[in-house]
Amino acid sequence: MKLRRRRPYRMGARAEATEATRRRILEAAKALFAERFYDEVTLDEVARRADVTVQTVIRRFGSKEGLVDAGITDLTPVVRAQRAEAPVGDVAGAVSNLFDHYEEWGAFSLRILAQEERVPPFRRVTDGGRRLHREWVERTFAPFLAGRKGRRLAQLASLTDVHVWKLLRRDHGLERPEAERALAEMIQALIEA
Repeated sequence: MKLRRRRPYRMGARAEATEATRRRILEAAKALFAERFYDEVTLDEVARRADVTVQTVIRRFGSKEGLVDAGITDLTPVVRAQRAEAPVGDVAGAVSNLFDHYEEWGAFSLRILAQEERVPPFRRVTDGGRRLHREWVERTFAPFLAGRKGRRLAQLASLTDVHVWKLLRRDHGLERPEAERALAEMIQALIEA
């Protein structure tokens, strides 16, 4: 009797393919939410852009809201790691770190902020973003907050908000180095006051 050799089951390859599909779906959703408002994005479009079926999107994420929540879960550690690279007590270094983040995520953040009042999953994103930003300000500017945390923290959090980046870069048309210098000067003036 001849024994038939079984082909080894490759769980690793299947898991990799599943993760690759998940990533494609999340990237497609991120791109669409960056281009359009929440209610203008459909699961059909996400599926088409990710080159999967709508059923695959639903099976993986449950709904459009589930898709947003999964994106938040994936993105939060990435943003935390990026922002954690800011040097403590170094205004110019902190501003450079902040601009690295806003140059990549600023437009997306502004679109999400514009919808936070009417899209509950986006409100969760913005609430988490505000907490993360406040933590970043507390850590990065800790040497300048000693004994003056309340108002000074609010001032620094406001100066380093994405809206100020938008004003400097988009509304006033400053090139990045000039915008960074302008923000660093405003922060320096505040901490020296």
